[in-house]
Amino acid sequence: MGQNVAQKLIAAHLVSGEMTPGQEIALRIDQTLTQDATGTLVMLELEALGLDRARTEVSVQYVDHNLLQTDSKNAEDHDFLRSACRRFGIWYSKPGNGVSHPTHMQRFGRPGTTLAGSDSHTPAAGSLGMLAIGLGGIEVAMAIAGEPIHLRMPEIWGVRLAGALPAWVSAKDVILEMLRRHGVKGGVNRIIEYHGPGLATLTAMDRHVIANMGAELGATTTVFPSDEQVRAFLRAERREDDFVEILADADATYDLADEIDLSTVEPLIALPSSPGNVVTVRDVAGRDVQQVVLGSSANPGLRDFAVVAAIVSGRQADPRVSFDVNPTSRQILQDLTKMGATFDLIAAGARLHQSGCMGCIGMGQAPANGRDSLRTVPRNFPGRSGTREDSVYLCSPETVAAAALTGQITDPRDLPALLGITCPRIKLPAESSVNTAMLEPPPAESADHTELVKGRNIASLPDFPPLPDRVEAPVVLKAGDDVSTDEILPAGARVLPYRSNIPKLAEFTFGQIDESYADRALGSRDRGGHIVVAGTNYGQGSSREHAAITPRFLGLRIVLAVSFARIHWQNLANFGVLALEFGDPDDYQRIKQDDVLVVDNLRYAIASGTAITVRNATTEDEYLARHHLSARQVAMVLAGGMIPWLRNHEPASPR
Repeated sequence: MGQNVAQKLIAAHLVSGEMTPGQEIALRIDQTLTQDATGTLVMLELEALGLDRARTEVSVQYVDHNLLQTDSKNAEDHDFLRSACRRFGIWYSKPGNGVSHPTHMQRFGRPGTTLAGSDSHTPAAGSLGMLAIGLGGIEVAMAIAGEPIHLRMPEIWGVRLAGALPAWVSAKDVILEMLRRHGVKGGVNRIIEYHGPGLATLTAMDRHVIANMGAELGATTTVFPSDEQVRAFLRAERREDDFVEILADADATYDLADEIDLSTVEPLIALPSSPGNVVTVRDVAGRDVQQVVLGSSANPGLRDFAVVAAIVSGRQADPRVSFDVNPTSRQILQDLTKMGATFDLIAAGARLHQSGCMGCIGMGQAPANGRDSLRTVPRNFPGRSGTREDSVYLCSPETVAAAALTGQITDPRDLPALLGITCPRIKLPAESSVNTAMLEPPPAESADHTELVKGRNIASLPDFPPLPDRVEAPVVLKAGDDVSTDEILPAGARVLPYRSNIPKLAEFTFGQIDESYADRALGSRDRGGHIVVAGTNYGQGSSREHAAITPRFLGLRIVLAVSFARIHWQNLANFGVLALEFGDPDDYQRIKQDDVLVVDNLRYAIASGTAITVRNATTEDEYLARHHLSARQVAMVLAGGMIPWLRNHEPASPR
């Protein structure tokens, strides 16, 4: 039987395990990607591991999230990251060079390789025929040190594409269609692989849009074949020699199947406050808009900016609308300027911001309370924009342009009748403005003598004790379904500057849900800790491991949930928090906040794989729980997390 693309990529990098869905496998990693919101901890973890030099083919540290320098914290962390790159032999992408995902695709992406990134949108590189997976920082640190990554073998979900997209519809509408059909849990423990004749009509950057937001479906990653569209992209980036054709075999099969006729896709929009809350634009047309934001890793390509510039050319944005533009890379801004499109945007009233994540991660461009903001970003979780009572919609560049001109949510297909605008045909340059001036290569030789530059805001990782055999602890928080890591630990300009200072960062934990959590949790820390109870898909969203570390710092020992999102589930184990699932999901309703839960003989129970009985000392109820940890993860949790567990293991040998 033939293999699909995902199976070929996994088989070529399989270190251990069997390619059977649900079984733990280990994969060799060729490349890594870190960004500044997560990379500072990764570099501290490399220091703790005693690494001399990166043992990957390529490792790159990007500075794209924390670009606002309102005080010394971000600037000092950037100095630290640059020194760490020299110390450990890692590429350094300077502030303003670009968002990690499109920049990595342009400069380093190579078909047939594996990429581990400490950012949940790392799967965007699947657009080039790579196997790219988002992970917690400590796992990326281990990959940099030459260790394989571990994950459950996913199911392969084949999505056949036919036809071609109609006018006024683009790649963002394709992934929104997937979210409309399947929701934010539809891809959990699955790799999505797109195939079929419709692929020929989608450029590599179109595919980037789709692969990037596969993370919002909960997918392990998204994979596209490496075909002539990938060759054309690499040729434009002056890297055609890196092209390798990787196609599914003619008789390849998939564990699950779906199909999208691209010609039937229409403009779609995700309503506040979930990427899965998708309706047609026409369903909500007419709602007033106060802000539009163009840019982010979810719509990063030159075409995405150029089409908006063409739509607004010669016109003025509605006076009620703040028209914000985040170029996603310095290179794309150069090309946009050469085309004259930058002028068209500015002349139409656009506010041009620096190249970076910016509004996507709540670093500037926070909207007014309760006013609608349309954005081409990948996520609209509550408060992620930097405004607590935000109202953020996710949509395509075409829909953003229509709203900018009309001041209302407007189906872009109505622009010909409303404003006499015809659908633009964008001709992109055959060759990109390749400029590597803001990419610093690692030293040719090991630079382990380089001193790490640590500002006052950089603190060492706290030590966490082993898991006790008996936990008797209160439920300090009972959370609902689909709690995101942005709700566990907010992003934004107020919080992210403390990303390397765990005690300070912990003060913001669960602030979006319950502002009293941090104080109440800290009060329980020295009395046996506490427990969090949650519904389905707990921990969806960002890969940032801080969302596991700060509750752990505040005394979290167990999360008892109906189900977990993949990356956060792994992060909890990495830092010694036991993730348990209800044997009977209905038992979730029988627990209240402040109930005291008791688990005895815990170490034996999780090591032996037996069912775990959780007793409610407040009500005298009992619940059966289970875990899905591998033997390796059980050992980590018992030890208190990956770092104490690693102290008893030999470091990886050089590649």
